[in-house]
Amino acid sequence: MGVVALAGGVGAAKFLRGLVRIIPPQNLLIVGNVGDDVELYGLHISPDLDIIMYTLAGIVDEEKGWGVAGDTFHCLEMLGRLGFETWFNLGDRDLAIHIIRTKMLREGYTLSQATAQLCKMLGVKAKLMPMSDDKVRTKVQAGELLLDFQEYFVKRGTMDTVTDVIFEGAKKAKPAPGIIEAINMAERIIICPSNPLLSIAPILSISAIRKALEASMAPIIGISPIVGGKALKGPADRVMASMGYEASAYGVAKFYGKLLKHLIIDEVDIAHKKRIENLGIKVTVTNTLMKNVEDAIRLAKILMEAE
Repeated sequence: MGVVALAGGVGAAKFLRGLVRIIPPQNLLIVGNVGDDVELYGLHISPDLDIIMYTLAGIVDEEKGWGVAGDTFHCLEMLGRLGFETWFNLGDRDLAIHIIRTKMLREGYTLSQATAQLCKMLGVKAKLMPMSDDKVRTKVQAGELLLDFQEYFVKRGTMDTVTDVIFEGAKKAKPAPGIIEAINMAERIIICPSNPLLSIAPILSISAIRKALEASMAPIIGISPIVGGKALKGPADRVMASMGYEASAYGVAKFYGKLLKHLIIDEVDIAHKKRIENLGIKVTVTNTLMKNVEDAIRLAKILMEAE
């Protein structure tokens, strides 16, 4: 069975570690958000691709939820001593990945080719692919401020009220090779429990991807990242509210609209079930919290059985 998953960072990674245990990972194509990508210290960093890669490789720092387990920060400490800004936490082992990625890009690799090579090096069997090899960058409008995503998210700690989200370069960007074919042949398409506006919307901003999803005959099934009106991680609830969406499982369903055939929501949100069904979207109510791998496997099984 061919499965395509649209993925952001931590929430998607937690779910995907369960999914690869119940389906052959080589039958899975993960389309990763690269709107968050940033260049620091001359290195190309792909935070969402990296968290998925580290999680599926079994080397993620479970406690932090990002980076490589057991990492040290000696390089960052020295950069600070030399007078450079160190607001973006990069561990020493993490830096090795960014050095290799940047080296490959400078040698003429595309981002999708470099990602495939890094996955092979780390033993990741699922196909992980950036949404595009072209440069697409998420910009956050906060009143009069126009912020780079990582500036808003990490440097300023999501303190700003988001009034608009802009995807620079999306109009000209083409999907990475193989994405459209995979969507066309998919038997199931998954929208992972990621921030709809900041993680999934950048992928959907590439018109060819959105059109292929709209034309697909495969069921598109999502998992709400909003539980009990709150984001499990990150500012999804606040961003949805400030952008005029209801910060709820219903708001998630409303955002995706006709793109979704089925939405999986948490038990605490059962009151939204009928409202979501009135949008023409099927609903499964279950425990969506993923505290461990077993929870992720259980949720993945439920999703794979949904129609």
